[in-house]
Amino acid sequence: MTTTGGAAPPGSPPDAPATWPADPGAPRPAGASTRADWPKKAADTVDLVVDTIHDKAIRPIIVGARAIVFGLLVGVLGVVVLTLISVGALRLLDVYVFPGRIWASYAVLGLLFSALGLWSWSRRSDSVGERPTRA
Repeated sequence: MTTTGGAAPPGSPPDAPATWPADPGAPRPAGASTRADWPKKAADTVDLVVDTIHDKAIRPIIVGARAIVFGLLVGVLGVVVLTLISVGALRLLDVYVFPGRIWASYAVLGLLFSALGLWSWSRRSDSVGERPTRA
């Protein structure tokens, strides 16, 4: 039987030590550590499981979602910027370089984009890392 206030249990000699948990300095009886610490151990175990699930499953999903969102954002903004640059270059060529000859402006931009496309096509690589051999 435990007592409160650090007093000895009733019926014991007056010089008997107080029992745990009334006296925090008193030695713990065997098995009391397991009974008293199980809520902390259970909370620590739940916390460890939640952290492990977060690190192994949720964090990769978050990183993937961010990559998709930022990739789409960069792609859309890239298309917008390329369109605006193309329109600006076409108008610049039409007004200042070839006034009244829109076909020449289209031809210059067509050649420029074709050259960029051919250069990009020549820089491609196979998914394995080897260039395909021609038979």
